[in-house]
Amino acid sequence: MLNRYARAAMTRILTPLAKLFLRLGISPDVVTIVGTLGVCFGALGFYPRGEFFWGTIVITLFVFSDTLDGNMARLSGRSSVWGAYLDSTLDRVGDSAVFGGLVLYFAGHGHNLLMAGLALTCLILGSVVSYSKARAEGLGMTANVGIAERSERLVAVLVTTGLVGIHWLHLPMAVLGVVLALLALASLVTVFQRMLTVRRQALGAAK
Repeated sequence: MLNRYARAAMTRILTPLAKLFLRLGISPDVVTIVGTLGVCFGALGFYPRGEFFWGTIVITLFVFSDTLDGNMARLSGRSSVWGAYLDSTLDRVGDSAVFGGLVLYFAGHGHNLLMAGLALTCLILGSVVSYSKARAEGLGMTANVGIAERSERLVAVLVTTGLVGIHWLHLPMAVLGVVLALLALASLVTVFQRMLTVRRQALGAAK
């Protein structure tokens, strides 16, 4: 639900920018690639140094490209299987960079292996969540279920990390730890939900 309403709102806001880029001859694929590079720069350039607030600001600015490129493709009538594939693949790269940046910080300057482990668990399970759906679709089935969709996971970790990075708020790092633990649990539940959904379809098809 959050994903649907958020995308609808952002699409309306970004439509003028999408039209401008198209007039300038910029393709949706270029926006997708630049957006991913920006997210990786924000996550891997700032998070490992403990600069959570500015890293989150940079990431958030480039995350909007995920909606912008799709809007451009629809406006130009150039929506394609390749574009969808590129977008989905690079989304995984960006998500991994966000959690990877947290892993690097807590395993290094942060000196907190528990937090590093939680961030790494979120990274791994987030990839499995995406793969479980993609593999199901590759086998001709669906797995559109789960309590931890990509957008919800990303919003939760970015908002919390950004707030923890605002020093005058004095939010304890434990707040981020709780969010990471909940995201890991929600991702694990989502994996099992999708596995059970695919299992029911597979057994039903075998009858």
